[in-house]
Amino acid sequence: MSTSEKDPEDELAGTEQPFVAHLVELRDRLIKAIIAIGVVTAVLALWPGPGALYDILAAPLVAHLPKGATLIATSVISPFMVPLKIMLMAAFLIALPVVLWQVWAFVAPGLYSHEKKLVLPLVVSSTILFFMGVAFCYFFVFGQVFAFIQSFAPKSITAAPDIEAYLSFVMTMFIAFGCAFEVPIAVIVLARMGIVPIEKLKEFRGYFIVLAFIIAAIITPPDVVSQLALAVPMVILYEVGIWAAGFFIKHTKAPEEGSEAAKP
Repeated sequence: MSTSEKDPEDELAGTEQPFVAHLVELRDRLIKAIIAIGVVTAVLALWPGPGALYDILAAPLVAHLPKGATLIATSVISPFMVPLKIMLMAAFLIALPVVLWQVWAFVAPGLYSHEKKLVLPLVVSSTILFFMGVAFCYFFVFGQVFAFIQSFAPKSITAAPDIEAYLSFVMTMFIAFGCAFEVPIAVIVLARMGIVPIEKLKEFRGYFIVLAFIIAAIITPPDVVSQLALAVPMVILYEVGIWAAGFFIKHTKAPEEGSEAAKP
């Protein structure tokens, strides 16, 4: 048999072990991430406890309810399930840096050095921006929204929101503001991947302002303060993304890209 003619089985020889090794590593990384979430969950269960976590989450609403009004549970198991869901959500968010580190440790060995310079800062910055969006929503937006809603409530109506409905509202708002604060990451990725040039992103600036206010009008309650609180940061972060995109493109070029750019 000539050397040019190879047995198909020979071509696959030796590929099973690396693939299995990757699966084993992926399993180990997932286990470590789950353990991190489990440890944080156990700590939160001991202190401050599921009930206290819900009280913290409900504090912005309770502060604007009429005197003597409280949240209610319309389902038998809601007083147990809702605090439990909040505890698991909080545990995941607190353990998110560990989870993302495990993802990075699994992916990083297969990346080039210039790709690592791009991916790691984006992972870290996207996490920080998401937390910033959630914090901004909790500490500023909620107070404005609930004050606006209560100002329109008739005196003959006693507000008693359902805890499951409140949790759903909070999750929607957290995700909306967390994702809105990811605008710079989206701009950087679009520019770095060559999908949309930076000049085009600058030209799209006016359209994005209109788009940001449309998104804010759809997602947020119908009050001016919360809509501005979502739209204005999106517009500012869009500008930040355009500036950061130029920086990332300059410092994350592949070696061949840099050599080509240096040619006359």
